[in-house]
Amino acid sequence: MNPNSQSKTEITFDDFKTEVLKDYKLVVTSRECSLLGRREVLTGKAKFGIFGDGKEVPQIAWAKAFENGDFRSGYYRDQTFMMAIGALTIEQFFAGLYANTDLKEEPMSAGRQMGGHFATHSLDENGEWKDLTAQKNSSADISPTAGQMPRLLGLAQASKIYRNVKGIDTTNFSKKGNEIAWGTIGNASTSEGLFFETINAAGVLQVPMIISIWDDEYGISVHARHQTTKENISEVLKGFKREKDTNGYEIFRVNGWNYPELIDTYQRAAQVSRKEHVPVIIHVQQLTQPQGHSTSGSHERYKNAERLAWETEYDCNAQMRKWIIENNIATDDELIAIERSIKKSVREGKKAAWASFIKPIKSEKLSAISLLDKLAKASANGVFITKLKNDLDSIDEPLRRDLLSATRKALRYVVSEEFPEKVALQNWISTYIETSQLNYSSHLYSESTYKAMYQKEVLPAYANDAEEVDGRVILRDNFDVIFSTNTKALIFGEDAGYIGDVNQGLEGLQEKFGELRVADTGIREATIIGQGIGMAMRGLRPIAEIQYLDYIMYALQIMSDDLATLQYRTKGRQKAPLIVRTRGHRLEGIWHSGSQMGGVLNLIRGIHVLVPRNMTKAAGFYNTLLEGDEPALVVECLNGYRLKEKMPSNIGEF
Repeated sequence: MNPNSQSKTEITFDDFKTEVLKDYKLVVTSRECSLLGRREVLTGKAKFGIFGDGKEVPQIAWAKAFENGDFRSGYYRDQTFMMAIGALTIEQFFAGLYANTDLKEEPMSAGRQMGGHFATHSLDENGEWKDLTAQKNSSADISPTAGQMPRLLGLAQASKIYRNVKGIDTTNFSKKGNEIAWGTIGNASTSEGLFFETINAAGVLQVPMIISIWDDEYGISVHARHQTTKENISEVLKGFKREKDTNGYEIFRVNGWNYPELIDTYQRAAQVSRKEHVPVIIHVQQLTQPQGHSTSGSHERYKNAERLAWETEYDCNAQMRKWIIENNIATDDELIAIERSIKKSVREGKKAAWASFIKPIKSEKLSAISLLDKLAKASANGVFITKLKNDLDSIDEPLRRDLLSATRKALRYVVSEEFPEKVALQNWISTYIETSQLNYSSHLYSESTYKAMYQKEVLPAYANDAEEVDGRVILRDNFDVIFSTNTKALIFGEDAGYIGDVNQGLEGLQEKFGELRVADTGIREATIIGQGIGMAMRGLRPIAEIQYLDYIMYALQIMSDDLATLQYRTKGRQKAPLIVRTRGHRLEGIWHSGSQMGGVLNLIRGIHVLVPRNMTKAAGFYNTLLEGDEPALVVECLNGYRLKEKMPSNIGEF
């Protein structure tokens, strides 16, 4: 290993040793969290566990190349990386496992996602942007395999926009477009269409995106021979490798247990991507998964003895330990002492996280028991209420549902009685539900002052001799004002650029504002939405055009699972105010320009669905949404582009 791999200045062997042992302590800490986390699930304190064991060492190497301003778009194996960038502590790891609803204790999602789903805070408590260039950033994970890929594309494209659009305000969001968007995915999930769609789009766009493929040869129990042609994803992707005078990717392969080679690989990958805005694939091979896929089962069921023996030997942590000893960085006894100390720290962190989780519920339990005791003394059915109270009191570590169950059942026994103690319990239950519900149901939409419904109404104004024009002209002129006054606004989609969209609502705007801000895309709806999500998460104001409403179906999963839930699953600490523009809703035809509105309305709660009656109303929707901070789907009426409307005199303002 080159001790100078992450710095241009020389370091001493002692400094090098300190850095290596720091890394080793971190991989051991992460592994212990995984091991103890699994036990917590199996003993019933947590519902489900999916951990990052077997992926620790490559994530250390990745973290060394990750800089302030960079973004992660990963999946549920990346706990070591989050620890390495200082975004996840032992206590927070377990708070996520227990689904602690306190955002201070569980900053990833306030218990709204299962453990292993990570995020950093892009917004403060008021919904205002933080300085994203001064911190290391992680977009909020989702569970669907490969669902992180479309968003990754947009996170990377934002750097290209910030670097190349003249006059754009980059404050808090970018430093000359030098930020990399880093993605992670398991080898089996590369079988998903979203993976290939994103890989192709990033190769076309040439954006600073680095995707790490964690390859342990399995997708749950299914071996790579059933997943991937040639059983090797980087072999399949060779055609994407850039050559002289062509676009494409830099592709690296590295063994996931080789600590020095991993660090060197990630440094080289970061250098080329950051400087040249080139996408990079790092295929991290020969990884293991010591505890199997998740707490749902054991990998001993589907791996033979030979494979299990190999995994024991080539476990990345074990190989790093061996390398440390062979290079006289530490002795076996010294490493044993480190490991024992870490085991103790993880146990203590786990206990602290559980105590923080259960303490407020125990306090609430005391209040409930006190009210039940008073109710029992006042009621003719006191003996039955006392039993409910005693049963609740016997639960050492109750859940909130236990408290509500006991108190609600008690009210049944006093349904025909009236006295102050009953009213007191009723009030307590109502208040308890109201306050507790916020922990589970807030932030489906924005709760900041930028909420769309809070924006001041401005009506269109008309001159006495207002000209009647095609509806598409009102849209075109309104977009012209938007792009002239807001340098962060941009639009992209199929035929949206050169020809000015299929209905000429963007006529002439690419020529005026350039190909980066009014852009054509390939036929790839999921990643069109992903471009918009990622760019919106980095402070831009994208409008993603899906040519017809029918084609929304290709992107509906990303809209539903990612965009619609973002504010909710971060409890208001991330946002993506993307506007999705489309047209259709004729209520005719089965495939073309028809309507899936029933499904759309139910599947994308968290996104405003707007169906303007004419193009003046559509223009007003765009203006209002750009003042706010919420995502929306605007479905323009397909028959309205050639219908005559009066031209407002305050275009771009209403």
